[in-house]
Amino acid sequence: MPAKVYTEKDADMRVLKGKTLAVLGFGSQGHAHALNLKESGCKVIIGLYKGSKSRRVAKQKGFEVYDTGEAVKRADVIMVALPDTKQASVYKSCIEPNLEKGKTLLFSHGFSIHFKTVIPPENVDVIMVAPKGPGHIVRRQFVEGKGVPSLIAVYQNPTRKAKKVALAWAKGIGGARAGVLQTTFKEETETDLFGEQTVLCGGASALIQAGYEVLVEAGYQPEMAYFECLHELKLIVDLMNESGIHGMRFSISETAKWGDVSVGPKIIDKSVKKRMKVALKEIQNGKFAKGWVREYETGYKKYNRLLKAGEKHGIEKVGSRLRGLMPWMKKRQVKGAQAAY
Repeated sequence: MPAKVYTEKDADMRVLKGKTLAVLGFGSQGHAHALNLKESGCKVIIGLYKGSKSRRVAKQKGFEVYDTGEAVKRADVIMVALPDTKQASVYKSCIEPNLEKGKTLLFSHGFSIHFKTVIPPENVDVIMVAPKGPGHIVRRQFVEGKGVPSLIAVYQNPTRKAKKVALAWAKGIGGARAGVLQTTFKEETETDLFGEQTVLCGGASALIQAGYEVLVEAGYQPEMAYFECLHELKLIVDLMNESGIHGMRFSISETAKWGDVSVGPKIIDKSVKKRMKVALKEIQNGKFAKGWVREYETGYKKYNRLLKAGEKHGIEKVGSRLRGLMPWMKKRQVKGAQAAY
């Protein structure tokens, strides 16, 4: 059964009237939600730890900034816009002591609630508003008068107003302009992790690097390998994004189409699908979550080692040089692995 799509007419911003909304963290999603809600007429404050570099930025954007615990105390709706691995400790030290009956906790990803690294009291509403796009896109689309499709979910609803608050928040950030779909914390968390690991990030990165290595090891120029295995991927993904896989196939050559349908399934075969199912099972049974929390608690050693190895891959060096030849492409120099908050 298709999911119901909610639009702006289904959301009432008056639900948030007279309420103080606190956004804890001012990173990718946090800054976008805060700015969009502020420009939608809501009272928004920011909660950050002492010494956060984001304090100055948030103040420059016109927000009142408080220590995390004080922001929770002052707010009616509290968005936990912190990295998944930070949420449990911040919840225990700053959020939980300042929660009162009738307040609302809001998340943009279900990890902490679903895997119970955060266990809220039963007398507060717990909801999710998750735009299906990174924060800078959520912000850009809003400024342009558009929006990013968003998911909402209700985990606890003692006030019986949780869904209305979730829809109003989604409208306030621009999500209802594009469409809002209802899900559950479980479904959002498990599908999101699966997509990241097997297709969008892990699967795509590994496929690109493997293809590049095969061509270079066969004696072809690294530049040619880069163009064929990475650079042109965006063009294909854009076509898929605009009109689906069938639409992409309509736009490519007959030769490319034949290679797609006849060779592709030999590369991504039943054995790959079998391993995807194993990955999904480890998400569902909590093995991945436990391993990730343990990685954080032991200082990100394996995580940082794997990231550094990826940075040294040959495709990064040749790619950096070739992107310098493309003046039309927006360049971003990325440093460090940790998300800002």
